[in-house]
Parts: sequence; structure tokens; C-alpha cells
Amino acid sequence: MNSRRAFLSNSAKALGGLTFCGCGLLHAANAQTNKPLRRPPVIINGKKIKAIDVHAHCLFQDSIDLMGDEAKSVPPPTKGVKEHFIQIDERIANMQSQGVDMQVLSVNPYWYRKDKETAAEICRINNKNLAELSAQRPDHFRAFASLAMQFPELAVEQLEEAVKKYGLVGAAIGGSVLGDDFSNPKYHPVLAKAQELNVALFIHPQSTPQLASRFKGNGWLSNVIGNPLDTTIALQRLIFDGVFDKYPQLKVIGAHGGGYLGSYAPRSDHGCFISPQNCDPSVNLKKKPTEYLHQIYFDSLVFTPEALRHLVAQVGSSQIMIGTDHPIPWEERPVDHVMATPTLSNQDRINILSSNAAKVLGIKL
Repeated sequence: MNSRRAFLSNSAKALGGLTFCGCGLLHAANAQTNKPLRRPPVIINGKKIKAIDVHAHCLFQDSIDLMGDEAKSVPPPTKGVKEHFIQIDERIANMQSQGVDMQVLSVNPYWYRKDKETAAEICRINNKNLAELSAQRPDHFRAFASLAMQFPELAVEQLEEAVKKYGLVGAAIGGSVLGDDFSNPKYHPVLAKAQELNVALFIHPQSTPQLASRFKGNGWLSNVIGNPLDTTIALQRLIFDGVFDKYPQLKVIGAHGGGYLGSYAPRSDHGCFISPQNCDPSVNLKKKPTEYLHQIYFDSLVFTPEALRHLVAQVGSSQIMIGTDHPIPWEERPVDHVMATPTLSNQDRINILSSNAAKVLGIKL
């Protein structure tokens, strides 16, 4: 097996500033003529502070093609679909307009229903392309690996290869495998491997499948409600099933501000007292449920300064990182969002903009 350094070096040389042929990536030969305006840098205490976005997406056509008849449903029904297929100069220009220096890219899992061979090949293509992209522009891109979580033993192998060979900084996983929670012991080998490798698992939901019929109708509720709810359930299962006690060094990042967990966390501390018959007496948590929030990381995609203020008050600024969902335009001014939250100290802002992400993901600033 090639070493990580050799792989990244060879990839960068082979690319030579040309194109990623057939994988949905195009490196423009010339500078864009209509670049958006660059946001001025953030200066705090006389020092320029970088911004790292841990929640940004891309797609690769070669892996989508392996989905067969399901391929047409892979690109999300949103604005920004074509931008998932990265034109490097255009993506960087858009990042700079937001004030973002680096994106940690991920492919939102769409392959959990596929057979082992197909899922393995989809993830292989994604991880190779993500590594090559990171190697070409390491000043602007890092990436989370794709894993075939429906086959945990394979996912363990993929995670180790992604980190040791490809230099990826962790893995992006769903909120569950089609409703099967990652607190299920069959997935514990993947969690154990992430802890062993000291890398993060970025939880990005795919709605809450059990509620699909109730989400029908106006408002795109499968996303607006379903996505944050799915992340909330995923994180609560990790807490209440004792996963964070079993893997105390496990690093988990919850998309979309961790869903609803940060908004109503204290209710979790009362459930088993109010209704002990609805709790498992064999699970003896070492801490109050809300205390585990200090072991979880959250992105900042909560839209308003008041929402960010509350999240910081609940979990601490040490647990929050910028997240945008780019290129889907949920949050187009992520740096301004942080800077406009008046209750944050300068150190809070530095933490959220880049310090936390650099520490957790092993990125040198």
C-alpha cells in the first residue's frame, strides 16, 4: 500500500493543474471573469483569523453513475446543484466571498441501500477524488471520507485506508443506516476505529425515514424538520446508549447545529427520573445527559445570532465550528454570522471560525 505522503505527492504531480476527467471536477484554465467580491479578512487583536467550513459538499459523477436507476435522485432538489460538481477556481472564489479559507468536503451518503460491491466502489471513487482534490489545493480543501456503513467491517477498512493512505481527516456518515442507529453494537467497530485513529465522524442526516408520510406536503418538511430531527435522534442514541462512555475520546460533529439537541437539551436530564420504566436499568451513564454535549461538536448552521448565542451558552464555544452546507445556499455569510453575534468574546469567535476545527481535525493553520 502506498504511503499517505507518496499518494498525495503523486496525485498533485499527476494533476498538474489540469482536469479531473470524468469525475465531475473541472479545474478552470483561466481565472474567472465574474468572480464574486472577496470578503475582507477577519482581524482580531491585530491578527488575521482564518475560517474553516466543516460542512461543505461535493459530488462525483462516476460514483453517481453506479447507482443505476437511482442516480437521478442523488443530486439534491435544491439551488446549487451544478455547483456540487466542483470547478475549483469558481468554488474558491465563492468561498472567498463568504470569508471562508478552507472547506472540509463531504459527500452526503446516498449508497446505504446498495450491495457491498457497489457501495465499496462508490466510496472508493469518492475517497480517491476527495484525496486528489485535497492534494491539488491543500490550502483550501480537506475532506471527510465516504464509508459503506451498512457493512461495518468494510467501513472499518475504508476508514483506515482513507486516513492512512489518502490523508482524509475523518468520515461523513448519515444519521443512521436507513433508521438503524449507530449506537447499535454492530457499528461499534467503526466508532472504535475512529477513536483509535483520532479522527472525527461528521453526522449528516438524510431526513427521518420513519416519518416520511407526515413530511409530505408543502414546506419541504422532510428536510426542514426531518434533517435536524434525524441528527438529534442520532446524538441522543449515542448519549443514552452509553456510547460516549464506552468511547470517551470519540469525536463526533453534528450537522445543522446538532439538530434540536442544543435547543432543548435539559429535558434529557429529567426523562429517566420522571419515567424510569422507559429507561434501561442496565445502562448506567457516568454523567448527566446534558454533560455529554461537551463531548460533541456542532456546526454553526443555526441561522441567527440569537440561535448561535444559545448554542454557545449550552455547549461552549470550544464545541462549535463553521458549517454552511455549501453549495446549497442555507448560510451564505457564515463569517458575518459569527462576527454579528454580540455576546461572543474574541476568543469565542476565534474558536468557532477555525481554532476548533484545526484542533479536532488536525489541520495546521
